[in-house]
Amino acid sequence: MKISYYPGCTLSTKAKGYDRSGRAVAAALGMELVELPDWQCCGATFPLATDNSMALIAPTRVLHQAEEAGDQVAALCAICYHVLKRTQTTLERNPEMLERINWFMEQEYQGEVKVVHFLELLRDGMGWESLAEQVARPLKGLRAAPYYGCLLLRPYDEIYLDDPEHPAILHDLVRSLGAEPVDFPYNIECCGSYLTVKDPSISTELSRQIVASAREHGAQVIVTACPLCQFNLDYPQREAVEGIPIVYFTQLMAVALGLPESDWGMEDHYVDPRPLFRGIAAGM
Repeated sequence: MKISYYPGCTLSTKAKGYDRSGRAVAAALGMELVELPDWQCCGATFPLATDNSMALIAPTRVLHQAEEAGDQVAALCAICYHVLKRTQTTLERNPEMLERINWFMEQEYQGEVKVVHFLELLRDGMGWESLAEQVARPLKGLRAAPYYGCLLLRPYDEIYLDDPEHPAILHDLVRSLGAEPVDFPYNIECCGSYLTVKDPSISTELSRQIVASAREHGAQVIVTACPLCQFNLDYPQREAVEGIPIVYFTQLMAVALGLPESDWGMEDHYVDPRPLFRGIAAGM
């Protein structure tokens, strides 16, 4: 099954391991992620001024490309998903804005493409039971803490991926891989996001609270879907003697599906997850 895929800038640069593991996992499950040709940046942030049509030109161009390729487009990056999904919803509800943007772009985006996260394809398309049947190396005994952050879930009335206060999609994924999902009170708290650029001390403190909370509740690894969250939680631990690995959900899947280590994409993490997962891969 071929699925139009928007990787976005970060998965093409700083988070190549997320992209690599995502493509490998999709292929192992019978899906082919077909990258949109000549895609551009989605803008990375959704504008706070809701009447600013010009700020939505970049993501609308991506949606137009996706519409020409098919009826839906999938993303792995939580930030790209957030921007594209909110743009899709905004233009559906505001046809006059869509008309203005189309006039400026000199293109005709019809507003009919559906933006989905890869997690949605697993939950709503494949199903957790079917995924569990594909697991070659059950992650039995692994205590994995799902970390959602902000942009994957909120605002709910525009994203509507999962319950923003009590999400389950990452928990269900972890469970389907044979691991134990660890719930902890900071799993939907903000890691500081782009404040890591303006004032790293703020994002560092927020991230340390999140990691400490997960550790206190018995987590061996934290699982996320956002490259910025992964960096913010991982980087402050770069000098830690015993840090807790921060992995993408696709990397967890790559191990459980029995894919080779070259498909895990973990070599650039600050806290190296490979020693933990090599033991699992070896059946220890």
